[in-house]
Amino acid sequence: MAEQQFQERTEQATPKRKEEARRKGQVARSRELNMALVMIGASIVMFISSPAMARALLQLMRDGLTLEPAQIETPAAMATALGTAAFTALGALAPLLVVVTVAAVAGGIAIGGWSFSFQALEPKLSKLDPIKGLKRVFGLKGLVEVAKALGKAGVVGGAAFGVLYFAAEELLVLSMAPLREAVMTSGTLMLTVFLAACVSLLVIAAFDVPFQLWNHAKELRMTRKEVQDELKETEGRPEVRSKIRNLQQEMANRRMLRDVPDADVIITNPSHFSVALRYDDANMNAPVVVAKGVDHMAAKIREIGELHNVVIFEAPPLARAVYWTTEVGQIIPEKLYVAVAQVLTYVMRLKAYNTGQADYPDRPLVDVADEYPNEAGSAAQVNHDDEVR
Repeated sequence: MAEQQFQERTEQATPKRKEEARRKGQVARSRELNMALVMIGASIVMFISSPAMARALLQLMRDGLTLEPAQIETPAAMATALGTAAFTALGALAPLLVVVTVAAVAGGIAIGGWSFSFQALEPKLSKLDPIKGLKRVFGLKGLVEVAKALGKAGVVGGAAFGVLYFAAEELLVLSMAPLREAVMTSGTLMLTVFLAACVSLLVIAAFDVPFQLWNHAKELRMTRKEVQDELKETEGRPEVRSKIRNLQQEMANRRMLRDVPDADVIITNPSHFSVALRYDDANMNAPVVVAKGVDHMAAKIREIGELHNVVIFEAPPLARAVYWTTEVGQIIPEKLYVAVAQVLTYVMRLKAYNTGQADYPDRPLVDVADEYPNEAGSAAQVNHDDEVR
């Protein structure tokens, strides 16, 4: 355990580690992006609907300061008036509240996705550790927060100053303008400065988002020992996995051997390779490999074939070519059609001879092209050639 604590976390987080972190509420979040979206959304709504909102709130204030004699004498009427005023205010501010809520949710899930975890709400005594607190303050994360604060002050202040600089002439003439015009111009200018300042927050967010993603991936990094332990936990020990693969291979071999009696011919090497083929001209476009094997499995295929009177045809180049290029259940490559057709024709004539319907056939001289594989290394090239053609 002590050794694991001192190991460097150099390995990327596994999917399981990421899922566990998400369940604990540890996801990448950018407060700067969240703040920028909320502020920009609010400024846009205020910029567009501020006249209507101002009129509604002004009328609400007038109505609230106007009291009827009946309202003064009846306390219940005051509660009704208060409810009406609250409903009116809510209606006036509804666009702003909706946009701010949507922007806050969108900013929260923008880079980390949706995640809700009660574990993140649980109190942790480790957060009260003063040493860890000092590390957070004076560590890389603390320095980044300080840099972001200074950056926000500079960027937001610069954006506001830029807008005021270009509107300097309008500001100078406000004192001589009529009151209504001056108030409207001042309000528009304030909203413009506010919108520019909010948009400038995107500059900080553009730096913060990549940093938060990098920092989150860094915090989830694992030691090599942790990766190995997780692999053992999820997939089992190597010897167990090997045993499972062997059992799976044995089951596949048994299924394959059950199909050997249905084969039309078994092409052999004669001893090292055996390939069992089946062809039904009514339902198949080409012969299919129903079983194949080398050494012990090849002998087993021949043994089952002999028990069920399957014709065994010795053709070493053809047996090796089919073995290296075709998996069980696949049709043979097109370049082997002629050679296999010669063998199947011989088999059909031999069956006709056995039933007394034809003379004994001559054994064909099967020819396999020189470029066709007899080794595993060149099999992929031939399959590729067939696919391209």
